[in-house]
Amino acid sequence: MSLIYIVEDDVNIREIQCYALKNSGFEVDEFECGRQLHHALKQKAPSLILLDIMLPHEDGLDILRELRNNRTTAKIPIIMVTAKSSELDKVKGLDLGADDYMTKPFGVMELISRVKALLRRTENFSDISILTIGDILVDTKKRRVTVAGERCELTFKEFELLQMLLLNQGIVLSRDKIMEQVWGFDYEGESRTVDMHIKTLRKKLKNSGSFIKTIRNVGYMIDHL
Repeated sequence: MSLIYIVEDDVNIREIQCYALKNSGFEVDEFECGRQLHHALKQKAPSLILLDIMLPHEDGLDILRELRNNRTTAKIPIIMVTAKSSELDKVKGLDLGADDYMTKPFGVMELISRVKALLRRTENFSDISILTIGDILVDTKKRRVTVAGERCELTFKEFELLQMLLLNQGIVLSRDKIMEQVWGFDYEGESRTVDMHIKTLRKKLKNSGSFIKTIRNVGYMIDHL
C-alpha cells in the first residue's frame, strides 16, 4: 500500500484529501506545516507528498528545495498544491523539482487521478539504475550524470528529461508526451518550456548534446545517428 504525506494547513482541505485518498486504498499521514513533515521524514519516507505552497513558518517552495537537495528525500514524488494559478508560479515549482502541480479548487477525482499517474511514472523509472549513450552515463539511483568521465551538473527537471529520453532511446517523443511524463500536467506555453529545457540540457552536455535530435513539428529523440 502506497503511503501519501499531505502537508496542508487548511483543516477542511486536508480532511477532504485524506478521506479521498484513504477511500482509494492509500495509507495517509497528514501535517499542517513543514516542521511536522521534516520530523516524519526522519522516521519513514512516503511514496508521494502532496505539498501546499502557502504554509506557516516555511512555505512549500522552500520545503521543496530542501527535499530535492537532500539525498534521502531527493527522489520522493511531489505534487504541489496551491491557490496560486499563474504560469510563473507553476514554472518556479516545477524547476525546483516538483513532479506535478494542482491549483485549488480541484475535484477529488482529479486528485486521485494525478496521484495514481505520478506513482505509475515513478515506479516505471525505478528499476533501471544505469543509462548510457555515447560518452553520456546516467546513474539514476545516485542521480549523477557524467560526460566523458566528467561530472555534469543538471537541474532536477533537466535530469528527469534526460532520463526519459534515454529510457526511450531511438524513439521520437512528442512535446505533449514529454510534458505528461516529466512535468505531469499541461499548461499554456508548454512547448516553450520543453524547448527551453532541451536547449539548456544540450548546452550542459557539450558535444554530446548533439545526440538529442529535434524532430520537426513533433518533438525530440536521443540517438547515436
